[in-house]
Amino acid sequence: MRLLHTADWHLGQHLCDKDREEEHRLFLEFLLQIIHTEKVDLLIVAGDIFDNANPPNSALRQYYNFLKDLTRSRCRHTIIIGGNHDSVSTLNAPRTLLQSFNITVLGGAAENLHDEIITVQDKSGMPLAIVCAVPFLRDRDIRAAIAGELHAEREKRIKAGIRAHYDAVAALAQQARPAAAPVIATGHLYAAGSRIADSEKDIHIGNLGQVSASAFPECFDYVALGHLHRPQRVGGLEKIRYSGSPIPLSFSEIEDAKQIVLVEFKAEKLHQIKTIEVPTTRRLLRFKGDIAEVQIAIELFSEKNDQLTSWAEVQLQLAKFTPDADVQIRSFLGDKKLEILKVSAQYAANSFSLAEQEELADLDELQVGDVFARRCESRNVEAEEQQELQMLFEELLTALQEEKTR
Repeated sequence: MRLLHTADWHLGQHLCDKDREEEHRLFLEFLLQIIHTEKVDLLIVAGDIFDNANPPNSALRQYYNFLKDLTRSRCRHTIIIGGNHDSVSTLNAPRTLLQSFNITVLGGAAENLHDEIITVQDKSGMPLAIVCAVPFLRDRDIRAAIAGELHAEREKRIKAGIRAHYDAVAALAQQARPAAAPVIATGHLYAAGSRIADSEKDIHIGNLGQVSASAFPECFDYVALGHLHRPQRVGGLEKIRYSGSPIPLSFSEIEDAKQIVLVEFKAEKLHQIKTIEVPTTRRLLRFKGDIAEVQIAIELFSEKNDQLTSWAEVQLQLAKFTPDADVQIRSFLGDKKLEILKVSAQYAANSFSLAEQEELADLDELQVGDVFARRCESRNVEAEEQQELQMLFEELLTALQEEKTR
């Protein structure tokens, strides 16, 4: 049995107001090609199909067109779970129709845990695998709110709730497991010790929901994870992996290899794991230095037969405020197949007062929590009080995010 693991597509995403539709289209075409050439039996998409809870029509169209093309492939079954960016209702809306095409969608945690246990069969109806299709677990799915609960207590209860959920589905999978069939699990969460990128938002408050590799029961023969955009193993274990995002979703990911993961089983035994590199269709670049250094870097830029125009971020390091710096940088482009999406500047220390630094700050570069922290600092809020306010603010943000994705 051959399983293909991918995640974090973020269809509908924009980078500095530029849509990624072409890059996603080329990736989905590549994915269909791999499914065909590698004779994939099962496709797992481990969450964050869309970039937000209200995806544009173009993103929905891409998603449904891909599923339509997938039904014509040799892939026997597809399992799609919701991530923290996905709307449960948007993903679940066509689930009954999709089920008739052997496409199982779980936008959110099931009320009946048996619904998260999926049996994948071959053409003759023989079981190929048992999948514990666990989506992103929201706070309301794994714990009851307790008034006045302390930060440490909440962290403990969230982790315990996640572990309990996986223990429960593992027990059900063991009961349903036929002879010579592997047990596979999915997840959309943050595993302790993993490397994150700038484009990844905390899943639970302050990453309270982070778990270790030991949170996944031993009976799982492979765990397909989503949320982190950098491909990596968890706890050094080959069988617990993030596939990573198929395209770089921010300039912080430009050095990351983009891949999908092909997993092969012989009977119930894990035989081989192979990573397949996703072709780069659009390069993201970052130029740093003063104006002269950035000019040289742009002049040395080589197009390398890129399919799509490369996008660049420029981080200028300046001794003093230069009002026409942006214009100067863009004038270096000439007719190169390169577009500068963003120019930011860092100035020499002590060049500006705190008020001037705040005025020059680019809000696009800051997270919501960063802006809140700056406001607290500007109001001379005591450190202990600021920590408590920050935690309450993040809790409010999490509640709003969960409300959006219902």
